[in-house]
Amino acid sequence: MTVMLLPYPLSIMAKITLFWHRRDLRQHDNAGLAAALQLGHPIVPLFIYDREILDQLPSRRDARVTFIYNEVERLARQTEQAGGTFLAYYGRPLEVFAELLRTYKVAAVYTNEDYEPYAKVRDAAVAELCQQHGAAFKAFKDQVIFAKDEILTKSGTPSKNFSAYRDTWLAALRDEHLQPYPSADLFQKSNLAFLPDAPTRPTLESMNFEHYEQFVPAAELPTDDLVRNYHQTRDRPGLVNSSTRRSVHLRFGTLSVRQLMRQAKELNPKLLAELVWRDFFMMLLWHYPNTATESYNPRLRNVPYRNNEEEFQAWCDGRTGYPLVDAGMRELNQTGYMPNRVRIAAAGFLVKHLLIDWRWGDRYFADKLLDYDMSQNVGNWQWMAGTGVVAAPWFRVYSPQSQQEKFDADLAYIKQWVPELGTTAYPAPIVDHPFARQRAVDALRAAYQEAGM
Repeated sequence: MTVMLLPYPLSIMAKITLFWHRRDLRQHDNAGLAAALQLGHPIVPLFIYDREILDQLPSRRDARVTFIYNEVERLARQTEQAGGTFLAYYGRPLEVFAELLRTYKVAAVYTNEDYEPYAKVRDAAVAELCQQHGAAFKAFKDQVIFAKDEILTKSGTPSKNFSAYRDTWLAALRDEHLQPYPSADLFQKSNLAFLPDAPTRPTLESMNFEHYEQFVPAAELPTDDLVRNYHQTRDRPGLVNSSTRRSVHLRFGTLSVRQLMRQAKELNPKLLAELVWRDFFMMLLWHYPNTATESYNPRLRNVPYRNNEEEFQAWCDGRTGYPLVDAGMRELNQTGYMPNRVRIAAAGFLVKHLLIDWRWGDRYFADKLLDYDMSQNVGNWQWMAGTGVVAAPWFRVYSPQSQQEKFDADLAYIKQWVPELGTTAYPAPIVDHPFARQRAVDALRAAYQEAGM
């Protein structure tokens, strides 16, 4: 292992390559990091606690920030043990890079692609700044298998039908798409830069955040047995291991999606299909960034949502009188997690039974879910509301009671979170299902017909 040990700032000596970690908090199987480590310049890993994102959080007690902080510190320790410097800043990316480009001789900034609307604007600005300073900026595909325009219809347009997209995706898949990148091995053998003048990394306290942890499974592959049985257990929230629970690791890149897809491809096509949904929704958000804040279907952009704040708060608190919905919301509030089938029930109840704008629900999930991922959540909320690029029929209104009878008939899940069920302490239903169903259908039909496009 070669390590640069300099008695004075490297800025007057040699060019460096900055590797900017974002949604890829790992050294192993990291596409952009592997590419950076083969450039030949000393490498400096970097993470920015982005104030453009963090300052928008409703609370300084956020389990996701603690999770990110712990993972960044883990990466920093690994880098220091290998003889290098890991940089971390709390600030706005453009300002941080302006300072880095003034301080050091930066040959290139390497990173992995991010497909969210803000990230696209941010990365374009950073790339332009790098160009002004004579530094290359390169981003690599890492968090999906196929991105942007790689899977299109025969007419060259983004697919708006998941089944067709999935079939094309599977036909295009080759073994090499799922092969790991040798970033971990390269890291241990590479020329890491040691910067004696590097600033102290921020702490949670210096960023004015509280230490707040929630349970997260280990960042390793689920057991083969769990994966083999996934199609039978995924819709049964009362089971201890009903799903892989790896979504938070895919969100922050502490687990490579290629690892999990290789396992799913070998053991369970249903899990593989669910992972293909990730690619699908990220592709759609990249093509239609306005869907993050606006209904895709123009005929349903003016739905007369009721947006009753008291009813919304009852939904948030898990006090709707519908046990499956309430159990899910209470679990979300306490743990930052909710099983997929219960998310469907809770989301459907909000947008159809209470006629509350899907964006209210998406925002609440964004504040609470440990695994919140804009493309997945926006895609699923708009699907449930009937407004999305891919959508359930707007006139479909799921019965929470039927969902409960189908997926938690023995109340194994509900009893964990609604112990007062069956007593006078549990509220009566906030709205009658047949009435709410008809009200939703009438409101959506009126909006659809009024748009008249």
